[in-house]
Amino acid sequence: MKQLAFYVAAAMLGLTAFAQQAVVYEGGRLIVGDGSAPIENGRFIVQSGHITAIGSTIGNHVAIPAGATRVNLAGKTVMPAMINVHVHIGYEKYTSWGAQNYTAENVLDHLQREAFYGTAATLSVGSSPREASLQFQRDQQAGKFAPASRFLFIPGYAPPNGGPDEVLRAATSALHVINEVSTAQEARDSVRKMADLGIKAVKIWVDDRRGTYPKMTPEVYNAIIDEAHKHGMMVHAHATTLADQKAVVRAGTDVLVHLIQREKVDDELLALLKQKKPYWATVISLGDETAVCDHDPFFEQALPAQTIAKIRATTERRPLTANCGPPAPNAAEREAIIAYNFPRMIASGARIVLGTDTGIEPGHTFGSGEHVEMARWVQLGLTPSQAIVAATQRPAELLGLKDMGTLATGQRADFIVLDANPLENIRNTRRITTVYLDGAKFDRAAQLSRWSTKASQDRANAGSNSK
Repeated sequence: MKQLAFYVAAAMLGLTAFAQQAVVYEGGRLIVGDGSAPIENGRFIVQSGHITAIGSTIGNHVAIPAGATRVNLAGKTVMPAMINVHVHIGYEKYTSWGAQNYTAENVLDHLQREAFYGTAATLSVGSSPREASLQFQRDQQAGKFAPASRFLFIPGYAPPNGGPDEVLRAATSALHVINEVSTAQEARDSVRKMADLGIKAVKIWVDDRRGTYPKMTPEVYNAIIDEAHKHGMMVHAHATTLADQKAVVRAGTDVLVHLIQREKVDDELLALLKQKKPYWATVISLGDETAVCDHDPFFEQALPAQTIAKIRATTERRPLTANCGPPAPNAAEREAIIAYNFPRMIASGARIVLGTDTGIEPGHTFGSGEHVEMARWVQLGLTPSQAIVAATQRPAELLGLKDMGTLATGQRADFIVLDANPLENIRNTRRITTVYLDGAKFDRAAQLSRWSTKASQDRANAGSNSK
């Protein structure tokens, strides 16, 4: 904890100094994040953590304040930092997984991994302990933690003994995280309590895990959605089958979670999407270990060696393109259904937003998972510009983060500087030079050093414990 306090103090000193002067970033390509054409040879000014002006250097439309520090971004591309609307924070520790790992320090580590890879805000969905999460939010807002992605969370609802998959449920049950409701009245009473705490959204699990779990009844999920809407709250619905997606969209869910991967969508669902236009967190890539199998240092750099080895040895959900072994038996069928369903969902009006479902297994980890998901979207038919909007502006819109998600005057200065243009190749989002949060440079090199030191300590401790 002393080490953590040191990093917090050092970071706050640097942030304070940075906030006292204007900084001009100029000469780079600026991707605003709203789908508009990029600003070539752009210039923007940051002061006190916010963008105060933005435009082109041509014609000097953006005046440079006296005494400002100037940063030359010639040859670089700048895009807004990403926003991830679906993760499971706190349980992964890369040496173990479970409820015992859920501490403020581990939550912070996960948020720093998100920041390292360019994500400025991260929503933990349904699996974070409520009181601990509220306290973490207060402490982060008060500046008690080192710089990291902004932590957001929403509580989750399921029938008794239902909800998350068996891996996540083991941890959430130990911490009594899931709000288990059996009747409409229980559901309404609980949602009202959440509203009184200022919580803006909830999650529901509408899934019986292929007949192995109790299933949330229409009476209960309709009550949750209705009561949430009465209090201005949104509802995220985990639904993985065609019938369940139809049911929750018809009931008015605001965020549809998951892409159907075992059956083709039909005209009835597409008509519902066209009418309701829910946000849609696809979480296609969970379990796709292609990047680590390809020995890509962008993904490997933040992971311990033993974790990488474990990923390469895993075959359960390996995709067709993995290079460290044969694909999973159903990979070809899964890919064909995804390729059929994805463009039809988009064409029917589902508003795609970035969500990765990371935190369940090390092969699809915090921060890097965003880049995998975006690449999958483009592979399936989105343009790079559309993918960037879905990872920046639209999730900010969904979460009500009015000062995030785009490069614009008045917005928080959360941005990524890249060595190459992602509009030409979406994989160029991985060419990160620097990440800025609230106008301050996130020290990626120092973060890597800390992870490396921690991995060495973990190896030493494991060796000592085995003797």
